[in-house]
Amino acid sequence: MFARIKKIFLISFVIFALIISAYMIRIFFSLSESLEKITHYQPELATQIFDRKGRLIANVFDKELRFYAKFDEIPPRMIEALLAVEDTLFFEHSGINFDAISRAMIKNIIARKYLEGGSTLTQQLVKNIALTRDKTLDRKLKEAILSYQVEKSLTKEQILERYFNETFFGHGYYGIKAAAQGYFKKPLDALTLKEITMLVGLPRAPSFYDPTRNYEFSLSRANNILERMKVLGWISQEEYLASVAEVPDVYSQSLTQNKAPYVVDEVLRQLSYIPNLKSKGYRIYLNIDLDYQEIAQEAVIYGYERVLKRIQSRQKQTANHEQSQDETLNGAMIVTESKSGKILALVGGVDHAKSSFNRATQTKRQFGSSIKPFIYQIAFDNGYSPASQVPDVARSFSKTFDKQSTQLSEQQDVESMEEEEYWRPKNFSSSFNGVVTLKTALIKSLNLATINLVEMIGFEKIYSDFERFGFEDIPKDMSIVLGSLSLSPLNAAQEFSIFSNQGTLVRPYLVNQIIDTQGNITQFQTQEEPITSKDQAFLMTSVLQDAVNKGTGRQAKVKGITLAGKTGTSNDNVDAWFCGYSPSLQVIVWYGRDDNTSIGKYESGGVVAPASFAYFFRQILKIEPGLKRNFEIPSGVKKKSIRGESYYYTDISNPSNSNKLENIQQKPIF
Repeated sequence: MFARIKKIFLISFVIFALIISAYMIRIFFSLSESLEKITHYQPELATQIFDRKGRLIANVFDKELRFYAKFDEIPPRMIEALLAVEDTLFFEHSGINFDAISRAMIKNIIARKYLEGGSTLTQQLVKNIALTRDKTLDRKLKEAILSYQVEKSLTKEQILERYFNETFFGHGYYGIKAAAQGYFKKPLDALTLKEITMLVGLPRAPSFYDPTRNYEFSLSRANNILERMKVLGWISQEEYLASVAEVPDVYSQSLTQNKAPYVVDEVLRQLSYIPNLKSKGYRIYLNIDLDYQEIAQEAVIYGYERVLKRIQSRQKQTANHEQSQDETLNGAMIVTESKSGKILALVGGVDHAKSSFNRATQTKRQFGSSIKPFIYQIAFDNGYSPASQVPDVARSFSKTFDKQSTQLSEQQDVESMEEEEYWRPKNFSSSFNGVVTLKTALIKSLNLATINLVEMIGFEKIYSDFERFGFEDIPKDMSIVLGSLSLSPLNAAQEFSIFSNQGTLVRPYLVNQIIDTQGNITQFQTQEEPITSKDQAFLMTSVLQDAVNKGTGRQAKVKGITLAGKTGTSNDNVDAWFCGYSPSLQVIVWYGRDDNTSIGKYESGGVVAPASFAYFFRQILKIEPGLKRNFEIPSGVKKKSIRGESYYYTDISNPSNSNKLENIQQKPIF
């Protein structure tokens, strides 16, 4: 009988052992993926965006704000402090400290509740990266097996490196590097011993010991760690007393530190093709200059407040209270380096906190008279000069297209037509100037002269050259002559580079280079396309200088620097533009209402936008006194005085220019 019982017991034991072994083997192999996750550790890392001088613009991240710290970056005192409080025998065990587990079990049994765990740092790492925090036997068994495997696969230094980078330190900070910057605004090597102990005390209860919330508890926890280090003999009595007496400054901040939100939004939009852009620790260096960006933002607000002040003043005088409209008024500005197309500043609105919609890149608005320099450049490139003459007289056009010519046909007998059957454009001033030079027509932004010039050149030529310049979605009718086509300030910055960059179109670009965590660099370069010669382009610059000095852009004038530019106003003052440049910088300014209603009865482009342009250059000259002040005149350009007015023309000896000297005294064509 006894032998039979013994046999049954033995068989049961073997079966139980086999079941346990099978279970252990199953767990062992089921943990291969978890082990891979720990050994080939790839945490989420915040991407950092810098300006052209290496200054941090923003940290962007998906779920976890973390900066990776290699083991060599971690101060030895920090490792000692962590081991003192969490795992004193870390360098002696193989992943599990059975003595610590036994002590914890006894304390928990005596207290009849869970008070203390006996987890090693390796076990904590395993739990943080690969397992849940469930307090079940199955999870604890997996944790033990996986900890043993990790100890066999990684060095102690590698385990510590992963621990310091994976651990949550409260306040949204993952990893010791983010915590040090967040709480103390310091790199790891600048931390004091007291600050170190405050940080290593956080993982046990991040919210409770968060020094921005419970400063006294955080200090007390740090002092306990210091005492433990002293007892272990890891710090001296003098170090202990000095550190206990220290009361560090703590900061409550968001490490996103977004200093240029419209810029950051645009960067993320442009680079959205990169997988995991916000979680792979890229370093993105922009062409943005934070000094320029700050001034550009100020300039947009400056112009915005001037408009509001005028509108409110008129409302008081007329007792017309339409304050609700003011909430829709907004503006945008893009500053580029003329030669390279690098975007130095980009402002998409007055206040990103109120509206994140980027009006510099995401909206298309009618260009108004800012289109006119392109028409006149086409004229210059086809044999006309600034001194050539054009009639500034009224004409009427049928609204019916001539399908062969794609032009509006002129009506000789408008008296017999109904009002709505023909288009009769007029000048802003509603007056006629007779015969004027192209220079006068442009600096005064005369609509009728411009329309007559287009008739002289031919609408098809204008249209095809607009396409060559890169304009998109161009209406195929004469309304484009007065700026009915729509484009964003970013598009405008590209198109106007034909003038600011001496005849060569450059595509504005925001990102200079991207560096991944492996050190691989993606470099962005200037993209350009020749449109006309330097000589021909300077003819336009010379006229646009006069537009600033004595034309519609007078408010853009700044003492001490030569500027060129053109105003633009769409119908009913819905859009107000100023597109201008210095010898080295180009600035595009736009104002309008988000609901596409009129800015105000008297708020034309010449009144609204140039003031912001001028503000920008006045402030830039204060920080960049060496900024180039005067335009260089190309060697192929000459000047002649006609009836007391100076005109530039291209050198007749240069066969690449179609604008010959004899065109300066060309007779007007009607």
